[in-house]
Amino acid sequence: MKVGVIGCGGMGTTHYLSLKALSSQMDLEVVALADCREEFLNKAAAYFPGVRTYTYGMDLIENEELDIVHICLPSYLHVSHAVAAMDKGMNVFVEKPVCLTREDADKILEAEKRTGVKAMVGQVVRSFEEYKYLKKVYEEGTYGKLKSIVMQRISGDVKWGFEDWFHDERRSGSVVLDLHVHDLDFLRYMLGDPDDFDVKATAFDSGMINQIVTTYEFGKVFAVTEGIWDVSNALKFEAGFRACFDEATVVFRGAQTPTLKVYKKDGTVEVPELKAEYDVESDVAGINISNLGPYYTEIKYFVECVRDGKEIEIAPIREGVKSVEYAIREWEAAEAYVEKHK
Repeated sequence: MKVGVIGCGGMGTTHYLSLKALSSQMDLEVVALADCREEFLNKAAAYFPGVRTYTYGMDLIENEELDIVHICLPSYLHVSHAVAAMDKGMNVFVEKPVCLTREDADKILEAEKRTGVKAMVGQVVRSFEEYKYLKKVYEEGTYGKLKSIVMQRISGDVKWGFEDWFHDERRSGSVVLDLHVHDLDFLRYMLGDPDDFDVKATAFDSGMINQIVTTYEFGKVFAVTEGIWDVSNALKFEAGFRACFDEATVVFRGAQTPTLKVYKKDGTVEVPELKAEYDVESDVAGINISNLGPYYTEIKYFVECVRDGKEIEIAPIREGVKSVEYAIREWEAAEAYVEKHK
């Protein structure tokens, strides 16, 4: 299979490094790359001798005949490139958030239906071993019923975006659609759609939401999430959760080793054995991501679905859109909260 990658920055790097690793064991080859920044494009091209390079993603789509294209551009460019690739007959892996507006949600869903190609969203938390473990023990009732879950996704201020796009909320969707959407999406993946939610928030001096705290009700389970871009860029990224069941509490702290522990009712503590499909750390991306394993796993799954003609079940476009739709409602509530509490 012939693969292209559009966007060779932070997220694009995790994708092309994962594709490089996969190419040694699967019938796939990265044959085309695009990025408007020459230094990023050259760095990526060094991994793929003979690869064709483009300054712009649309030129890659127009000139290439590919089986798969990965779209790792700033969020506001996702839908235009995804739809163009679909119309060209390419199967599409698009980074999250799949879109930023309800109008673009309709566009990408219509394109997927019209073209019949396979498309998947990079809601990568669904492929993290710690979150997969949580979903498994929840569904199997290993520790009884789930009573509550608290999730956090904390980051310093985002300074690495091309042309500072993260700080333009119409291009990034603020912290809500860029960072918090991961936890919202996973809660929906595990618990279904919430019955109700309540939002509190803070904002940067610019007025853009930089912190959101949302409380949800999922039947008898309540959940609390926090997503923040701190005012300082020195604060290290960390994700975590604490899930309280009848018989145990499952705690994930991404910055610690081991990352996952189970605190049982009898006072014992267990460390689940997590077997990552691909366990490689890399700082090449230059962002707050070093563990390539979950990206390798989600990309391998997508490639297998394309190769074998299987339906996308883990993170299909419709799921990415649904999570964005909920996130937009939270974003609107966050802006209203900040305005009210000025």
